[in-house]
Amino acid sequence: MDFLVLHEFPSLSVEKAWREFLTRVPFPAHYDSPEYFLVPLWQGKGPFAVLAVENERVVGVVTGLHSGTTVACGLASRPQIGVDPAADTSSVLNAMAQGLLKEAESAELVSVFTWKDLPLTKFEEYGFRKRELQGSVVLDLTLGPDELFKQFPKDRRRNIRFAEKNGVEVRLATEEDLPEAFKVHNAWHHTDRKVVKGEASSYETFVRSSKLANRRMFVAVVEGKIVAINIFRFFQGGLFESAANNSLDEYLHLKPNDLLQWRGIEWACSQGLRRHSLGGAHPFLRRFGGTVVPVLRYRLDRTSLHRHELRERVADISRDALRRMPPALGKRVRKILGKDHH
Repeated sequence: MDFLVLHEFPSLSVEKAWREFLTRVPFPAHYDSPEYFLVPLWQGKGPFAVLAVENERVVGVVTGLHSGTTVACGLASRPQIGVDPAADTSSVLNAMAQGLLKEAESAELVSVFTWKDLPLTKFEEYGFRKRELQGSVVLDLTLGPDELFKQFPKDRRRNIRFAEKNGVEVRLATEEDLPEAFKVHNAWHHTDRKVVKGEASSYETFVRSSKLANRRMFVAVVEGKIVAINIFRFFQGGLFESAANNSLDEYLHLKPNDLLQWRGIEWACSQGLRRHSLGGAHPFLRRFGGTVVPVLRYRLDRTSLHRHELRERVADISRDALRRMPPALGKRVRKILGKDHH
């Protein structure tokens, strides 16, 4: 078993072997594929892929970003890893761990995320520490849209019907929609209503990302005005994922986001996609039914005194102390600390 580290779109022979591997994976994802290198968001962030190779066959893939002293393969809500179910998992993971460590020779912090049903036991032998995270809501799209809709809680079904009755229309975005859709994206990232993680994309990056073959943007329209957008990414025959949801605050009462997600689910079912990861597990997403699938994080902290591990332990202790406080006192403490959330 060997490994191959890539920093750009692969050669024709490697691309062919990589694509053949994806046909053997139960639920291949967009970021597990060669198209990972075409994502404009990664410009300047050091995208790479580690392929486990056996007899010229690709049997494992993990993709990630190498930015400065940090290497990250996926997110807490988005693993970017796959292993051929017909291969020897232990050998594949060992090759992938060696390839990742070669890529991360100078990195202080290396993180790899994986779904719970693919534990990276071999990584622990190289010093990685495992932590189970909340993960994401995942829907079984093979059930079909009618059955999925029946499984939604009553308030979700009510919100979808409310949006339809109050003039919210959802459709696939066209190129002409992109300027107005970008305004929604930008407004969402600068709202005063809450803190939004991440920065708004530039218009050029937003447009280039929207035109990727493995992405679809749905827009919610009220009286001719785009009031919300939802961007999905997918790999044909595999995983459908919510990538971004942005909306204008003044139209939230019309429930456009409920309808956007539902129209995306309907479209994914019509395309033969098999699973839908909603990209998180907060209350809004949980009310689409499905199952919350945990994600495992494997992390290698090479800093002196293991600063990242120490900081996380302190945060865990603090959160536990807040949970033990009387509700009124806990709320006051969060407000003082500037953390008005659970």
